[in-house]
Amino acid sequence: MNRKIWISSPHMGGEELSYIKEAFDTNWIAPLGPNVDGFEQDIAAFLGRGVHVAALSSGTAALHLALILLGVQAGDEVICQSKTFSASANPIAYQGATPVFVDSESSTWNMSPELLEEAVQDRIAKGKKPKAIMIVHLYGMPAQMDRIMEIADRYDIPVVEDAAEALGSSYKGQPLGTFGALSVLSFNGNKIITTSGGGALVSANEEWIKKARFLATQARDAAPHYQHSHIGYNYRMSNICAGIGRGQMEILPERIVQRRANFFFYQEAFAAMTEIKFHIAPHADYYSNHWLTAILLEDAEEKGINRERIRLALEKENIEARPLCKPLHLQPVFATAPFYGDGSSECLFEKGLCLPSGSNLTKEDLARVVKAVKGYFAS
Repeated sequence: MNRKIWISSPHMGGEELSYIKEAFDTNWIAPLGPNVDGFEQDIAAFLGRGVHVAALSSGTAALHLALILLGVQAGDEVICQSKTFSASANPIAYQGATPVFVDSESSTWNMSPELLEEAVQDRIAKGKKPKAIMIVHLYGMPAQMDRIMEIADRYDIPVVEDAAEALGSSYKGQPLGTFGALSVLSFNGNKIITTSGGGALVSANEEWIKKARFLATQARDAAPHYQHSHIGYNYRMSNICAGIGRGQMEILPERIVQRRANFFFYQEAFAAMTEIKFHIAPHADYYSNHWLTAILLEDAEEKGINRERIRLALEKENIEARPLCKPLHLQPVFATAPFYGDGSSECLFEKGLCLPSGSNLTKEDLARVVKAVKGYFAS
């Protein structure tokens, strides 16, 4: 059987082991240490704009702490993009709050500014002003951040920016992960860089980041004994994982180039196939890291072709592909949540497929994917 081609597997750069070895040599085998401090500094330097960073155990932990810092409580409502992974909305439920889902728009596949404003106005009219807006940059593509931030500012609602998939992307020259009052990164094994598991909370508000670190280390008060005045969490990143992250940060610019090169390879390879449409940047203001290359199958159903049949055909060739995220308003666990939409995200789900996009793919791997897709169309 052909070697497995994964959709997005970890890709080490070589220096990670030196940071891990240093942690072993100095016995910093703990949830904190020099690698954690260094990793936070590396991320802050990469993003710029005076941000501060707390390295955490996961992106989900970062989202949870963001909502806590914004005072989201039981009975509150938080607007959330529907076209995203469930981890964006789960922390809303952790707080006993209700997610209010907003549909996508066609140019970026992210939250529609028009539907966002409709949702805000309607929730306010119902006496439930949202406590936060959760925006997601799907597959690394920037959302329309100027319009979204203008709406958020006009109604005085803080933005939590889920940039888990978008490290290295930017909008109008500003790095994603620096727009929100609080922003979130993920370093899960499938992301553009990884710490095995991990995430980060980012903010220009240093006091929030200090409080996040406090809450993430079980909210232990300054006392010689264990004393706690707040509910805390075991959310801090380990010094070992942060060591992996420090090595990964050294090659992040290269990884961005490689992911984008995959996208352009596919785009050129399928240029003559009118049935395949790509998740492209609307114009030069949008710079995507193209963490995953996503396609839509347009006008293919009449030929008996759809994204699931292509996914299964690729699976037979030992190639992993994946449908686009199922909209959260269609997930059974969120079936009763309010939703403001026009069917856009459902259409994307029905027609969309993510192709293998890892930075460690060879030209031969990419050619194999292209051959398998073209072979299915020709069959």
